[in-house]
Amino acid sequence: MRLVLWLTLLLFSAAASAANYPCSGKKGGVERCVGEQFLCRDGSISASKRICSSPDSSASSLTSKAPAASATGSCNCRDGQYCTGPRGGTFCYSDSGKKSYLRK
Repeated sequence: MRLVLWLTLLLFSAAASAANYPCSGKKGGVERCVGEQFLCRDGSISASKRICSSPDSSASSLTSKAPAASATGSCNCRDGQYCTGPRGGTFCYSDSGKKSYLRK
């Protein structure tokens, strides 16, 4: 009986800790930093409140503090291009074409 209870607690703790990482689940994990945001492997921006910092100093062009506004309208998350919507929301498009909004 104790073994079953222990295994159940172990499984629930593993599931709870998996939800605490940026880009977990279907997003496939973190690919790299775009500004202070996490770019997920599916091409979307993570909604995590954590700040992404790259240990590689050569990636400084990808990790600028302010999002670059796109003049061409491409707004691709992988390129670090963002658009501003009519109500002031800043977003980019993931690989699947869905909008990923940057948190304020």
